[in-house]
Amino acid sequence: MTTRFAVFATALGHCGIAWRGDASDGVIGSQLPAADVATLRELMQRRFDGASEAAPPAPVHEAIALIQRLLAGETADHRELLAVKLDDRAVPAFDREALWLTRQIPVGQTRTYGEIASALGHAGAARTVGRAEGHNPFAPIVPCHRVMGAGGAPTGFSAPGGVETKRQLLLIEARAAGQLAGDQQALF
Repeated sequence: MTTRFAVFATALGHCGIAWRGDASDGVIGSQLPAADVATLRELMQRRFDGASEAAPPAPVHEAIALIQRLLAGETADHRELLAVKLDDRAVPAFDREALWLTRQIPVGQTRTYGEIASALGHAGAARTVGRAEGHNPFAPIVPCHRVMGAGGAPTGFSAPGGVETKRQLLLIEARAAGQLAGDQQALF
């Protein structure tokens, strides 16, 4: 089955998304912005073994619109992105479980690697969860930026821009969730 990708504009820069065939099995990967569009295209071709750029079919177009909403701070409910079907068959079982739990974290909230490990019944496996999050092929559809180090430290973000990108995503989401004092409505 032919692998395709699309590059699309967001409030944070151009992102990428990949699928196979008509995307009926779901999205096989997504990518946060790279340094520039040319670098992003090269990254997508490397990640998806020579995939070619194409116009997205309807399910991928819908996923793109949801990613754009999230990165523009227009999504206050994490359940919007749960509508995006993911083809995660190539993802190892433990990673798939960790990423599924990560998808359940509400916009504006975070969890630690240890909390996810405990929720999976593997207390003490925080590093294994960290590795799963670091290999997340679906950022930001699977919001690995919402997973923090011990004590809530914003560590370990493998996307371009590293921890600064993670902070930027969390700030956008805090604003969308109405958690920033300057963005809150008057009480009276």
